[in-house]
Amino acid sequence: MKRTIGLLGMAFLLFSCGGEGKKEKKGFEYNRVQKTEKKISAAADKAPVDLSNKGIGPISDFEFPSDIDADMAATGSTIFKQKCTACHYPDKRLIGPAMTGIYERRHPAWVLNMLLNPTEMLEKDPVAMGLLKEYNNVIMLNQNLSQEEARAIAEYLRTL
Repeated sequence: MKRTIGLLGMAFLLFSCGGEGKKEKKGFEYNRVQKTEKKISAAADKAPVDLSNKGIGPISDFEFPSDIDADMAATGSTIFKQKCTACHYPDKRLIGPAMTGIYERRHPAWVLNMLLNPTEMLEKDPVAMGLLKEYNNVIMLNQNLSQEEARAIAEYLRTL
């Protein structure tokens, strides 16, 4: 009798504990891309569209020439890939907003000032502060770009 209870007990333990349950991943995992990957339009951008705001920084005003400078845009593409793609993709929201159509939402001087002076922009500019709130208070780090590098990135963004 004791042997039968012992065998039944062992069988119970095997069935109750031995099954393959849901395995949990150990460690930290963070997905940068939102699950709904869709093209970003001006309507999807929660921060206000403001083409009159020129931002805070060294650029007081700026207008693009009519033609895109292909060499400058290529340089800007390289810099963007090196310094910006950790947080920005051209057509997807990541840690920061998508860049496609940026000049439909922001003045070129604002974009240049955000590239050159992100710390002060995030502290004082109402649009930048709105974006900060929209993107869970994840700050844009100062990449210490020169004005030439910022201008090249701005030219690249025109091609998106």
